[in-house]
Amino acid sequence: MTTIDTYAIEGLFVGPARNRWPGKPASAIAKTAIKGPQSLTLTGFKKDQQADLAVHGGPEKAVHHYAADHYADWQAEGLIAPNTRPAAFGENISTTGLREDSAFIGDIFRLGTAIVQISQGRQPCWKLNLHTGQDRMAHLFQKTLRTGWYYRVLEAGHVCQGDQIQLIERVQPKWTVAAVTDARLTKHIAQNDAKELAELSELALGWRKAFSRMADGNLAEDTSKRLG
Repeated sequence: MTTIDTYAIEGLFVGPARNRWPGKPASAIAKTAIKGPQSLTLTGFKKDQQADLAVHGGPEKAVHHYAADHYADWQAEGLIAPNTRPAAFGENISTTGLREDSAFIGDIFRLGTAIVQISQGRQPCWKLNLHTGQDRMAHLFQKTLRTGWYYRVLEAGHVCQGDQIQLIERVQPKWTVAAVTDARLTKHIAQNDAKELAELSELALGWRKAFSRMADGNLAEDTSKRLG
């Protein structure tokens, strides 16, 4: 283990599901910082909510981690205000130094006293557009691959801002979050690689099914509802 495999939890964020936009489903994308030890269960932080469990939350998407590093990029591009702080994209965990190109599907971390595993990247949706006031933010998340990723919780525990997140085991060193997310969102992937990902047990079941379809040559997918 090297020091680069340990990161400080700079922010911990939770929020309730609320009706925010007329004619649209409820959303829990608005998160606020929370202090003190927080209970992390197999389906997420006890004080957090997800509005639509079909696309957010549940055992395979219990915690969303987003790299604080990306905020400077979004600010430089004029897409978020200069004073924007983490939690602007609905994340639960914020750190510096761990990004999609240095995190791998299946990575197991100690998160506070809990144990978590990267299960998939984030599929951005229209709620990002409305929440940020940028009508192409979901598309830009996909284009830049600044998506963040989800954890499944292997062992429940407690997490607090200021705790450490430490890599315990890298079980799939071939597949970065960036590479797998890019393949999932763009479908630009060789059939043999799609077949390999379809059989990757550490990958969330929904994404494995999607790669199984790609391996069979079926690239059709209607993303209009998700992207808005």
